[in-house]
Amino acid sequence: MRASAFRPALHSFSSRNAYAITPRENRALRGAPIYSRPVQAPEDRVTAASPPRQLPLNILAHSATTALGAGLEAQRQALAQRRSGLRRNDFGADPLDCWIGRVDGVEDVALPPALAGFACRNNALAWLALQQDGLLDALAGVVARHGAHRVAVVMGTSTSAIGATEEAYARLSTDAEGLAHFPPDLRRPRIHTPHALGDFVQAATGLRGPCVTVATACSSSAKVFAQAARLIHAGFADAALVGGVDTLCGSVLFGFHSLQLVASAPCQPFDARRSGLSLGEAGGYAVLERADAGPATALQLCGHGESSDAHHMSAPHPQGLGARLAMQQALHGAGLEPAQLGYLNLHGTSTPANDSIEAAAVAALFPPSLHASSTKGWTGHTLGAAGIVESVFALLALSDGLLPGTLNSEVPDPACGPQIRFDNARADIRHAMNNSFGFGGNNCSLVFGRVE
Repeated sequence: MRASAFRPALHSFSSRNAYAITPRENRALRGAPIYSRPVQAPEDRVTAASPPRQLPLNILAHSATTALGAGLEAQRQALAQRRSGLRRNDFGADPLDCWIGRVDGVEDVALPPALAGFACRNNALAWLALQQDGLLDALAGVVARHGAHRVAVVMGTSTSAIGATEEAYARLSTDAEGLAHFPPDLRRPRIHTPHALGDFVQAATGLRGPCVTVATACSSSAKVFAQAARLIHAGFADAALVGGVDTLCGSVLFGFHSLQLVASAPCQPFDARRSGLSLGEAGGYAVLERADAGPATALQLCGHGESSDAHHMSAPHPQGLGARLAMQQALHGAGLEPAQLGYLNLHGTSTPANDSIEAAAVAALFPPSLHASSTKGWTGHTLGAAGIVESVFALLALSDGLLPGTLNSEVPDPACGPQIRFDNARADIRHAMNNSFGFGGNNCSLVFGRVE
């Protein structure tokens, strides 16, 4: 097929917000380059390991709210002080014997009256995280420049608002005819869907561009950066609010426990004694904009890489092929050689299989001088929010020069390479990467850069 014969399909990104275009706009979109060179015909297609160079996006604001506290300063201080946010599990009526990263104050969050119909734990954390670090001011700026209809919402989550659905089933009532019903206060269909987070954030911000919820397990809120980049470069939007939120719930805690993946002690990523993960909850966001569409910024999204192992429902590929492919694509998209990377925030869940396989993939690609670490000893594994939280940590490494180590870990695993670092370090770096890998072998790597 000739390249000119291809016609992209135009989809509605939410049932409430179809993107309507005119024939003239459609013709313009056909010619809009996604990358810095035109789409090629199949016979001239680049290989999966070497995609075209990607255009950078400016990062106008970013923030994370985790068990360490709300906003960047709380994350910054805890990372520097090597102070963990993990606590003994106190979530639910019959807590498992484990440690969790629970966000304080979520139960006290009250949504504005206009958003009361969205009330649930996940949306309460989403609202709390949205109030931090000038995010709303940055959104006001891009809306003023481009209009609300040109700003996309791309959210990542693993479990959405399933905690509210669990509660609804636990409180079922039976009517006179023997039919079961949700309690009246939870008869709100909009919070019982995978798209509940994206729907809420769009309503909370008033943005009217494409609205997407990405649910690819633990890579969800890393893939939002790649999804937003495609929307912007394809001409569907000029800017995007990306992010992710996941909250603790019974399905998560007992589900991972049934897979024998939860440790009874605080997690120890890449430690020879590691026995499993510690689960957490978090929310975070970043505001992205075309590099030529607004003010210059100090930080940029420079490249992204995605792959799918399709090896196993929950175990990674034994040779880490998908992980390595995602990292290679992200580096190539950013126009970097492996030796140019200054910091790598690893997925590093503290399970025996994940850590050794990821470490082997890193050792095969990067020089021994790379500082690579897992920050899950600080926050726990925040599942669908891990991508945005650990991207924020990578951005902090770029802006502050603090390269986190790996908290709680002391005994190096001989199977892991010299790139894995347990101690914090300080260095002036130009580029940082974040890895997020999900069940089913769904992998995403992101490269961020500091503009001189």
